[in-house]
Amino acid sequence: MQYAPAAVMLGMKVAGVQSRSSWGRMLVSDAFSALLMGGVVNTLKQTTNVERPDGSNKHSFPSGHTATAFMTATMFTKEYGHKSPWVGVGAYSVATATGLMRMANNKHWLSDVLTGAGIGILSTEVGYYFADLIFREKGINRFANENMFDRMDKPSFVSLYLGLNIPLSGYDINEEMEFRTSSGSSAGVEGAYFFNPYVGVGGRFAVSNTLIIVNEERAENNTFDAISLCGGSYFSYPLSSRWLIGSKLLGGYVHYPQLELTDRSVSSRSGFCMGSGVSLTFKAKEYYGIRFFLDYNLLPSHSRNSGEYMNMLTLGSSFMITF
Repeated sequence: MQYAPAAVMLGMKVAGVQSRSSWGRMLVSDAFSALLMGGVVNTLKQTTNVERPDGSNKHSFPSGHTATAFMTATMFTKEYGHKSPWVGVGAYSVATATGLMRMANNKHWLSDVLTGAGIGILSTEVGYYFADLIFREKGINRFANENMFDRMDKPSFVSLYLGLNIPLSGYDINEEMEFRTSSGSSAGVEGAYFFNPYVGVGGRFAVSNTLIIVNEERAENNTFDAISLCGGSYFSYPLSSRWLIGSKLLGGYVHYPQLELTDRSVSSRSGFCMGSGVSLTFKAKEYYGIRFFLDYNLLPSHSRNSGEYMNMLTLGSSFMITF
């Protein structure tokens, strides 16, 4: 699956479907991207020595499969994203599924997959930038609607959501035990449909994990995991044709799987959560952009013996397809 976007891209190219680049320019761009991605991934694997969840070896960080999948998805989007926004949606959906399956197969931690996704996307952007410097205007196709932006376009989007969790509070499990969480990560999908340039509705599905410290002194091996599905109102204001600021107000459902601590088990639980956030969006292409966000989430406690809520910030970026 990690090579599927590249296979479709090459198939369309062989069939004569016009892409951004000529054969030579595309192959050079992709070669630069693959060399950069492979170099970064293999260097990190050899130097970080992070053990895989299944204990098979210490080459877990970052996920090479995920990096390859997001590299090929970005290649496909750059070459054929002008055809339809669904090219990017499909390509990045396949890449996201690759990363999730690596975790489901117990081969990678969430942080491995998040880092691999970032490496794959950034390597491709840099690889194409190098090729653009070499070829300049040779072997490139320009399209009538390329890089044309209207400040008052509706900013509807679907995005890959990647963030760093920053906990602001802990809570008591019972009278003798308190746990707090240190930094962790979140990954998921977010999207919204806008009725006009300013107001829309949408939602977010995310899976997150954070490390646990009990009674300020003992770090646990297991992580505090949460699966959330939220929906609500989205707001946007266009600063220019390319830059937008936004906010949102969400409410929804969060589920905590059973948590195994060193000396006790905390049963699974579900509850209601609320959230808000601010964002800054840059539209790089007609159908492609990036959002930088800072989200705040108010989460119910994992333990039924605690009435306290947790306050969590998530700082990150999302790679978005606009439509």
